[in-house]
Amino acid sequence: MPEIIVILLMAASLSFDTFAVSIACGSSGENIRLKDALRMALFFTFFQTFMPLIGWAGGKWFETYIRAFDHWIAFILLAFIGGKMMIESFRPPHLKTIHIKRLPVILALSFATTIDALMMGIVFASLHTPLKLALPMIGMITFMAAMTGIFFGKTIGIWLGKKMELAGGIVLMGIGIKILIEHLFLQ
Repeated sequence: MPEIIVILLMAASLSFDTFAVSIACGSSGENIRLKDALRMALFFTFFQTFMPLIGWAGGKWFETYIRAFDHWIAFILLAFIGGKMMIESFRPPHLKTIHIKRLPVILALSFATTIDALMMGIVFASLHTPLKLALPMIGMITFMAAMTGIFFGKTIGIWLGKKMELAGGIVLMGIGIKILIEHLFLQ
């Protein structure tokens, strides 16, 4: 398979969690405008693009020391935010304590969905993958996935209302559980 196709497939696979989290963000019930969506998408893109660079630079050191607990970090962040969204789906809007548009939440989601990208950087180093090709591809695909997910989530959120915030929380918790199961039992 040509190298560019392999890189494209790797980039697309890295964006799946971002897409799912973006749907959850869009369906949160908050009034997400274009500038909010762009802000979220840019944070997701920044983290997803530069985590492989950090992994590539850190090489095997990261694999040895981070692999032991990376899945727990992602699980805890996603389970906490997802659990809060689920609880808040039953609260009146004026009592909400977690707001998807706030920077700490965006940073936590951005970090939690890109730990695998850090490991992908190690793979890139071992395969001698050209980063000047891989990183822009990852960035473009992640940005498109995030924007599409946010607006898709917002659209279905309008139709389904508070049920979508509950579903968004379930999705975030599900992604966290998936990451945990993959790392604990399938590797």
